[in-house]
Amino acid sequence: MKKTLNIGHRGAKGHEPENTLPSFQKALDFNVDGIELDVHICKTGELIVIHDFTVDRTTNGSGAVSELSLSELKTLRINDEIEVPTLEEVLDLVGKKCFINIELKGRHTAKPVSHLIEKHILEKEYSYNDFIVSSFQREELEMMFTINPNIHLGILTQASVNQALEWASTFSAKAIHPHFSLLTEENVKKAQDEGFKVYTWTINETEDIERIKTYEVNGIITDFPERI
Repeated sequence: MKKTLNIGHRGAKGHEPENTLPSFQKALDFNVDGIELDVHICKTGELIVIHDFTVDRTTNGSGAVSELSLSELKTLRINDEIEVPTLEEVLDLVGKKCFINIELKGRHTAKPVSHLIEKHILEKEYSYNDFIVSSFQREELEMMFTINPNIHLGILTQASVNQALEWASTFSAKAIHPHFSLLTEENVKKAQDEGFKVYTWTINETEDIERIKTYEVNGIITDFPERI
């Protein structure tokens, strides 16, 4: 059986607060092959690593990420002590220790993410293989493909593997990212036969991990990287 890549979901979400520098460091401590994170743009234009469209659930503040400046976001705390990170800060921490799966969660994130990836390739000796950009949003995927077709795309879906494959073909994606409940041995093979990798999310239970591994998926996104 070929190696299944171990991808930490929002870092190591099962151990540290999601999408924080401690969570990404914990994932690195588990020697992950990749980390997955979510990005939005704040009011002043910086890329912020946070899952929700608001800060209410994960921080001691409230309001939409898009309506808060970077300085305002930096005053907020996660678990009373951790700052909300920027994507640049996460890249500085992770370096090239593993690849980074950037999910375009917020609107209008494709262009600044593309620029940041290009900056790191040109100035810091990264390669396109160090990144994969994923999204559920067709508009963001289309924009990223239009801006820079060299950036590796992953098509997220929680509804249909076939639709993901259609989008993957349209946007010359490298991978599909289906929820694990959608997977069968047959559709994994179909995707791979069509030239796409399969990175599935979010699998935490050992029984599910072992079953999905038998389908020979290319990677598993998990809150508990030590279980892969």
